[in-house]
Amino acid sequence: MTAGGYFGRALVVDVDGSTATGTALPLSDEVLRAYLGGVGLGTWLLHRLAPAGVDPLAPEAPLAFVFSPLVGTPLTTSAKFAVVAKSPLTGLLTDALASSRFAIAGKLTGHDAIVLRGRAAELSVVVVDGDGARLEPAPELAGLPAAEAETAVRERFGRGWSTAAIGPAGEAGVRYATVSHDGRHAGRGGLGAVLGAKNVKAVLVRAATRAEVADPAAVLAAAKDLRERSFGPATSKYRELGTLANLLAFNAVSTLPTRNFTAATFDGAHRLAAEELHELRGVARNSCASCSIGCEHIYSRKGGGSQRMEYENVFALGPMCGVSDPDDVFAASARCDELGLDTISAGGTVAWAMECAERGLLGIADVAPWLRFGDGAALLRALDLIGRREPGLGELLALGSRAAAHVVGQGSIDFAPQVKGLELPGYEPRTLQAMALGLAVNSRGADHNRSGAYEADLSGEHDRLDGGAAHVAAAVGTEDRAAVMDSMILCKFLRGVFTEPFDEWAALLAPVTGWDVDAAELRAVARRIVAAKRAFNAREGATAADDTLPARMLQTPLELASGRTATLTADRLATMVAGYYAARGLDATGRPGPDAAADLLLDG
Repeated sequence: MTAGGYFGRALVVDVDGSTATGTALPLSDEVLRAYLGGVGLGTWLLHRLAPAGVDPLAPEAPLAFVFSPLVGTPLTTSAKFAVVAKSPLTGLLTDALASSRFAIAGKLTGHDAIVLRGRAAELSVVVVDGDGARLEPAPELAGLPAAEAETAVRERFGRGWSTAAIGPAGEAGVRYATVSHDGRHAGRGGLGAVLGAKNVKAVLVRAATRAEVADPAAVLAAAKDLRERSFGPATSKYRELGTLANLLAFNAVSTLPTRNFTAATFDGAHRLAAEELHELRGVARNSCASCSIGCEHIYSRKGGGSQRMEYENVFALGPMCGVSDPDDVFAASARCDELGLDTISAGGTVAWAMECAERGLLGIADVAPWLRFGDGAALLRALDLIGRREPGLGELLALGSRAAAHVVGQGSIDFAPQVKGLELPGYEPRTLQAMALGLAVNSRGADHNRSGAYEADLSGEHDRLDGGAAHVAAAVGTEDRAAVMDSMILCKFLRGVFTEPFDEWAALLAPVTGWDVDAAELRAVARRIVAAKRAFNAREGATAADDTLPARMLQTPLELASGRTATLTADRLATMVAGYYAARGLDATGRPGPDAAADLLLDG
C-alpha cells in the first residue's frame, strides 16, 4: 500500500515525432521514503532514466517535473515542484524549484513526477491529465514570451489547465533559459533549453484525482500551527520589504558583488534598495500559491506597468553590471522575464563580457565596444542579443560565462563568475567564507539555495573572513537542511520558523504519509540526497578539481572599509574542501564511498 501523500508512480512521457506515449514507472515506498520527493526523488529519477554521458540537449535526455508528499495539503508554502535534468550550462545535475498552481495540478494528474523524453517533429505542447499524455502541435506559440504562451494555451484548451512554458530563449537553446509558469520561473541551469530541445513549448496539466493523507485531522492541526508561526518575526523581513531588503545590509558588510566581483560595495546601492523603492515605487504585495508569507513585492515601472523584484535579479542586473538606475534594472529584469532568461546567469555573463570589453580582449571588444559597466542601455542590448541568440555576441554569451571564456581565452576564465559553469549568486565569497565553501562544493554549481552557508557567516558566531573547521560544519549543516526542505518541499523562507527543524519536519511528514519518521531518519535522507547528487556528477565526469572558485576569488584580496583585508587563498579553500569530504564520508576524489553507494538504492 502506497504511503499517504503519494501515488507510487511517475509518468514517463516519450515524445516521438507527432505522438506522445505515457508509461507508468512504479515508485516503491522504499524509494519514496529514501528520497521523499522534489529534488531528492528527481535525483533518483535522473540516475535511473538519464543515459550515462548523455548530451543534455539530446532527445533521450530526460527532464522531470517532480512533486512532493506535501503538495495539495493545507501546509503553507507546500505548493512547490522541482524541475530536474542534466544541465546544458554545467553538464551536471541541475534542479530548480518553483511555486505555483502547476505543482498542485501536476501532482493531481495522479503522479509523483512527470518525466519527458524525446523530441516533437514541430513545436508542440504536452498535455497530461487523468487520461495520460498526448502531444498537440502548437506552431502558433513560436517566439512568444512564456506568459503570452500561457494565455494562448488557456484560450485554446480552457481555463482548467495549469501551464509551464518556455520563452524565446528556451526555443533558441540559450544555456540558461528558464521554465516559467504563473509569472514565476524554475530558473537555474538551463532547464528551458532542455525543454526547447524537445521542441516542447509548454506542458499542460489538469487535476484528475486527489491525494489522500494518512491522518487528515492531524495534518489540519499541523497546518494551522505552521500558518500561525509563519506570521512571526522569522518571516517579517520578507513580508515587509521582500528579499530586496538584503541589498543595503549586504552592501554595509562588504558582501555585495559589484562590477563582476571587482568590488564588494556599490555606491549606487541606495537607489536600488527596498527601503527607497518601497516608498517611491511600491504598488502591491503578493504570495505564491498556498503561501501565507507573501514575500513578493511589486513595483511600478517607468512608462507604466509593474515588475516583481527580488534581491538576486537586482544584484545581477544592477551592482554586478555597475548599473544603478532603477528604471534600467527594472527594464532588464522585465526583459529577462519576457525572453525566459535566468537573471543571475544573464547578469553574470554580461558583467563578464563588460569586463572583457573594457580590457580590450579580442572577441568582445572588437564586436561590442559599446559594452561598458554602468550602461543600462548596453545591458538591455546585450540581453536582447542573447535571447535571440544573434550570431556573434549573442551566440557567444548564450553559452554562459564559462564556455564563453573558453572561446575568448586570454585569461578571461580567471574572472568568469562561475562554479562548475553556473554563475555566482549575490554573495561575495571572500567576505563570507562558509558560503565560499558551500559555493565551491555544491553539486549544482554556484548556488545560494542548495547551500545557505551564508546564514552562519552572517550569524556573528564565526569570523566570516577566516574560514576553518567551524565553517565546514556550517556548510554541511545548511546543505543537509536544504536537501530535506527541497525534497519535502517547503519554502526556505520558513527555515527560521523551525527551532528543531529535523524533528519538526518529521512531525509534518508523519501525519501525511503515515510513516513513523523521526529526525534521525531525515538526517540520513539528507545525506543520501547529497551523496546521490555527487554520484550522478561523478558519473558524468565531475572531479575534485571542480570543487573550487574562480581564480579571482583565490588570488585577489579585497580591501574593506573596516580596515581589514578579505583574503581567501587556494590553500585555505582546499583545506575546507578536504574537511567537507571527510565530514561527508567522501573519498579524496570527492566521490561517495562503497557504503554510501549501496545506500543510494539506485537499482531499486
